[in-house]
Amino acid sequence: MLNDVYLPSHEVTPLTMAVLAQRDENGKLSTCVIEEQGENHVDHSPSKIIDYACKFFGSSLRGRQDGTRDICGITHKAPISIDPSSGMYFFPTTSPTSNKCSWIAHSHIDQVNKTTSQSTEITFKNGKRIIIEVSFGSILNQVQRTAQFRYLLDKRIKYLQKHNPDMVAEPYA
Repeated sequence: MLNDVYLPSHEVTPLTMAVLAQRDENGKLSTCVIEEQGENHVDHSPSKIIDYACKFFGSSLRGRQDGTRDICGITHKAPISIDPSSGMYFFPTTSPTSNKCSWIAHSHIDQVNKTTSQSTEITFKNGKRIIIEVSFGSILNQVQRTAQFRYLLDKRIKYLQKHNPDMVAEPYA
């Protein structure tokens, strides 16, 4: 049985497009999780939801950030791979320690457009649009850094598959 510490009220899946920070009318922080087919509201911070997702796949947000640093040298606002086998790559919109930080799924992005000097519209492949209170340049940089990280991690995985095709772990008997 899974430890309840790692069971949020919502799971991040390959259908998750964004995990957005929001405040209710009383100023309390919560999260809007945008899926291909709808939205869910969760009473945890976006970074906590992402941390839960990383733990589900055997790591933690900190562990995934350390992995990104080791693979491509990105140390601040590092993109992460929650699960590379299912294409779950996310990037933070600000520092993950900030309560304003949201997380965007790289593979769902169709377009990024400037709206004002400090906000950006992201259009997802299914046509859904969101506006993030982060500059266009910053979001564009995050998209490009995530693409670089995806490329380098994918290259490592393919190298291992090509050069060690018969290497498998001992079956659990």
